[in-house]
Amino acid sequence: MIQIQPFTFNPFYENTYLVYDKTKECIIVDPGCYEKTEQEELLHFIHTHQLNVVCLINTHCHIDHVLGNQFIKDTFQVPLKAHTLEAAVLKSVTSYAPSYGFAKYTESHIDTYIDEGDTIHFGDSTVEIIWVPGHTPGHVALYNKTQDICLSGDVLFRESIGRTDLPGGDFDTLIQSIHTKLFQLPESTEIYAGHGENTTIGYEKKNNPFCGLR
Repeated sequence: MIQIQPFTFNPFYENTYLVYDKTKECIIVDPGCYEKTEQEELLHFIHTHQLNVVCLINTHCHIDHVLGNQFIKDTFQVPLKAHTLEAAVLKSVTSYAPSYGFAKYTESHIDTYIDEGDTIHFGDSTVEIIWVPGHTPGHVALYNKTQDICLSGDVLFRESIGRTDLPGGDFDTLIQSIHTKLFQLPESTEIYAGHGENTTIGYEKKNNPFCGLR
């Protein structure tokens, strides 16, 4: 059974996720840890639970989701996986990080590209990659059918959606991604978002003022 441990890091209150199962193999999704105390908090959980980190994944590459990329890569010697359309998004972080107050940001690079339909394996578990552009061009979500769980990044939030006013964002594309991809998942699917609390597909269909169906 997959277990998901969330951490909320950096001034953007970004959700970083450790995803693991009984084998102790673990993937890290969107490491937003920037300050040393945040890095230590993440490491403490990993070491205390004796997890073996095997992969690092970015749902997308906005600054708040990638601040800890190079730290994770250096610490655990694991590859960074993201969609090919996120390469330019990630590269741009270096140019604007200081203006956001992240003068110590360390640039990272994608090692392996992932796309719609790919499967990420760890331990006895898998997550399927769903391409959900709109917030960024190469945004992906991670879905496990067996447990009905989805890490949605910044596409879908509880009663909200990701912003589309940043470079590469597009409102119509985002809404289409939600309706044709995420809203096709079972209503019981639990959404682990990039910010804020968990929600479900069924709840958002009924209650989301931006993309709800009823």
